[in-house]
Amino acid sequence: MDLPTKTIEDIRKLEPCYDPGKYAPEDWTGTVLDILKAEQVPAEDRLWVAFHEGWIDDKTMRLFAVWCARQALALVDNPDPRSVNAVDVAERYANGNATKKELAAAWAAAWAAALYADWAADWAAALYADWAAARAAALYADWAAAWAAAWAAARAAARAADWAADWAAARAAAWAAAWDAQVAQLIKMLEE
Repeated sequence: MDLPTKTIEDIRKLEPCYDPGKYAPEDWTGTVLDILKAEQVPAEDRLWVAFHEGWIDDKTMRLFAVWCARQALALVDNPDPRSVNAVDVAERYANGNATKKELAAAWAAAWAAALYADWAADWAAALYADWAAARAAALYADWAAAWAAAWAAARAAARAADWAADWAAARAAAWAAAWDAQVAQLIKMLEE
């Protein structure tokens, strides 16, 4: 995949909540792959940069959001079929095999699933999984939709770990592992 070269000033223009000079020299140039592989930068921050317009293409963003939603849905014993369908439709849409009308209907159904998630024991994980599915099926594959799906999937992983004996440590580990897995997946997608 042909990725544009960016500078540290391009990152600053995104207005991160930290100075990127903390992690890279002032003359830094590179692609989003270079950023994603910069292990000295927190995984969550690397993804935040990658999802901004002009860093990766819309199809990759949507397929990444689909992957995140599938990861979140896998954490739920009985995921809502509307959310599962939304992810399937989003993937088909990204590959040119579904219409905007189908995508909009899938998004509406997944959003309804998120709004009315069952208050079962795994309610929080289910809610975030449904939300990730809805974001993956959003009509526009923009940075906000990809970021929201990634965040929701990481949150679902953290919430699924809540019931462990040391829930605070388990939640933090699950949260960090989810972000790391997402970075690894996006790198894999961009290198294909």
